[in-house]
Amino acid sequence: MSTLQLHSAQSTVLAANEASEHRPLIITLFAVFVVATLVITVWAGRQTKSAADFYAGGRQFTGFQNGLAVSGDYMSAASFLGIAGAIALFGYDGFLYSIGFLVAWLVALLLVAEPLRNSGRYTMGDVLAYRMRQRPVRTAAGTSTIVVSIFYLLAQMAGAGVLVSLLLGITSDAGKVGIVALVGILMIVYVTIGGMKGTTWVQMVKAVLLIAGALLLTFLVLLKFDFNISDLLGSAAENSGKGAPFLEPGLKYGVTTTSKIDFISLGIALVLGTAGLPHILIRFYTVPTAKAARKSVNWAIGIIGAFYLMTIALGFGAAALITPKEITDSNPAGNTAAPLLALHLGGVDSNWGAILLATISAVAFATILAVVAGLTLASSSSFAHDIYANVIKKGKAGEKEEVRAARWATVFIGLISIGLGALARDLNVAGLVALAFAVAASANLPTILYSLFWKRFTTQGALWSIYGGLTTAVVLVLFSPVVSGNAKTSMFKGVDFHWFPLENPGLISIPVGFLLGWLGTVLSKEEPDKEKYAELEVRSLTGTGAH
Repeated sequence: MSTLQLHSAQSTVLAANEASEHRPLIITLFAVFVVATLVITVWAGRQTKSAADFYAGGRQFTGFQNGLAVSGDYMSAASFLGIAGAIALFGYDGFLYSIGFLVAWLVALLLVAEPLRNSGRYTMGDVLAYRMRQRPVRTAAGTSTIVVSIFYLLAQMAGAGVLVSLLLGITSDAGKVGIVALVGILMIVYVTIGGMKGTTWVQMVKAVLLIAGALLLTFLVLLKFDFNISDLLGSAAENSGKGAPFLEPGLKYGVTTTSKIDFISLGIALVLGTAGLPHILIRFYTVPTAKAARKSVNWAIGIIGAFYLMTIALGFGAAALITPKEITDSNPAGNTAAPLLALHLGGVDSNWGAILLATISAVAFATILAVVAGLTLASSSSFAHDIYANVIKKGKAGEKEEVRAARWATVFIGLISIGLGALARDLNVAGLVALAFAVAASANLPTILYSLFWKRFTTQGALWSIYGGLTTAVVLVLFSPVVSGNAKTSMFKGVDFHWFPLENPGLISIPVGFLLGWLGTVLSKEEPDKEKYAELEVRSLTGTGAH
């Protein structure tokens, strides 16, 4: 065994030792962030006096502020931990996640950002129910929002469990479940106290921290290779043990026909999913005008684009400096590649290594807390506004009653997420987020586009599209290798009841969602309300009458 291999084989143990020796520093950094964000949340909570404050932050944020918050919402644990891990283990094929997440923003900008801001009030259900029967459509929209949010929450919880376990040296399953529970409790506190105002400020702070952390790591990686990208890629290919194929397509998604089809499915889900993600869609309601909504998306594209360029340096830097075995020993799905990279860049057995590891991990933890708060807010808002106020109470609930229902929903959704997150702790968080994108693109996107742009679209079409796309996506995921059948990365190990060969259902479930929306409308005997559609069209394009 060479000196380099011996060093790498020992470095996971050294990482744990460094974390152990500098545990006071690590705990202090975590505590500082948690306390700072709680202070922001309490401050914002005192200013949250109405439903508009709780759901939309009083519509007082500027385009730049909202762009920063959207970036904070979008750059999740999947972006920072999952993509770096996927690139470190699979090279070019892992980098495809970066491309997919970034290109998806163009769909959101071109198709939904401005019309949605103009047409809705607090939730996706407002847009869908505008010209259709309120109760069934709002029930469907609320159900879909909650399911998509829970899928996305799984990824964040899994990332939190892995990250804090690495730092605190926790190896027991009970300890990891305890960490997931802690994140869930913090998330519940953020949303119930701060609402949209508190969540938005936390996301802005987190976005600045994440960009700064990624910039620092990128600079240190490039410095290590004298700013020669060719040397960086060459070292990554050599150290990966794969050689030239590491820098070519096909290492993960080109071995078999099934994996090639899985790649197409993943790509479709990533590109179309963003425009249907509830926690991203509600961010457009926090700005006062359609112009500000446009500006916020432009800012978000710039910030997110810069960040995803940096994930290339993080992933290939991890591949060049850390052996695949060390990464997978620390976490089978590669989620700890970025923190381990920080340790190696600072020096595995040095104080700087420990400080950098603790700092980057605290930033990643901040990322997780901010995103889970946004997701929980989206799902609890949808339950309270769409299902409780407009379906159960038939529009007769007062603002205070509605906000109280949202807070109780936050507790309930938080508890579900803690339970499922504990099961998903060994899955790659980028892959888990891709599942959320597939469900969003299957259930939400077809209905949003049909509602905004198809005059004939009916209530039956909307219900078929949401429930059909949602059910197809969820059923295919349940019977895919993500849940069972893969001894290393499945949610349930030691059992195999999968019959769907693809890890991502997007290739099947997204066309099903669009097809059922069309079919339900064509077969419906209901006459579409043309006057309401004309109103919606004018409103979505001009902002006339928008709240």
